[in-house]
Amino acid sequence: MTSLANDLRIACQRVSRRVRFESSAELSPHHVSALSNLRRRPLTPGELAEAERVSAPSMTRTVNCLVDKGLVARVDHPDDGRCKVLNLTVEGGAALDRIAAARDDWMVRQLDGLTKDERALLREATDLLNRVLGE
Repeated sequence: MTSLANDLRIACQRVSRRVRFESSAELSPHHVSALSNLRRRPLTPGELAEAERVSAPSMTRTVNCLVDKGLVARVDHPDDGRCKVLNLTVEGGAALDRIAAARDDWMVRQLDGLTKDERALLREATDLLNRVLGE
């Protein structure tokens, strides 16, 4: 069981890395991850840093870059005038859409040479992985 767990973990990490780094050069993976969190809901910089599991200074640099690119907007916190809330802009949403399409296109190219049976097996494996992850 340990060998399977190790092999599966490594394969999933490799797929994730390849999709993130080979499919799009528009934004770095950590920028895409931050934008994806903001697509779910607006967050304070501290909440975003916590969600991304990075330090506040690191997130400040990321947010400043995303604001400068027009992908994120800072707005006043409704309950705390000392704090800001980060919102995904229309441009930020469009960037995420383009990146998702590029990632899907990359994956389609990788699957292109597989047989019908191999693709069916990957469908089953995908469903099983989602079940293992509780999704």
